[in-house]
Amino acid sequence: MKKIEAIIRPEKLETVVDKLSQLGYSGLHYTEIQGHGRQKGIKEVFRGREYDVHYIPKIKIEIITIDEQAEKIIETIVNTAQTGQIGDGKIFVSEITDVIRIRTKERGEQAV
Repeated sequence: MKKIEAIIRPEKLETVVDKLSQLGYSGLHYTEIQGHGRQKGIKEVFRGREYDVHYIPKIKIEIITIDEQAEKIIETIVNTAQTGQIGDGKIFVSEITDVIRIRTKERGEQAV
């Protein structure tokens, strides 16, 4: 099993979720986060004054899936969230050793 964590632009959330739902991947969690990558934030101009914005709003999507579906999910997120601009985000993939569904006590792939 894999855990896919995708950091994307907030305006891409609905599009990514809709595309994943169309493909049958409906189970996910998302969190509103803030941070920065290599660019170390951005400069904004408001009422003629320039401000440094160190932490940029992002969305973190977390999906647990079986190994066979992971690559298709990653491909879908990349193709849907990509703008070609700095700040498009990143995807992290981790191994999951076990999953337990609390309600039924199922374990492993049956719990996903």
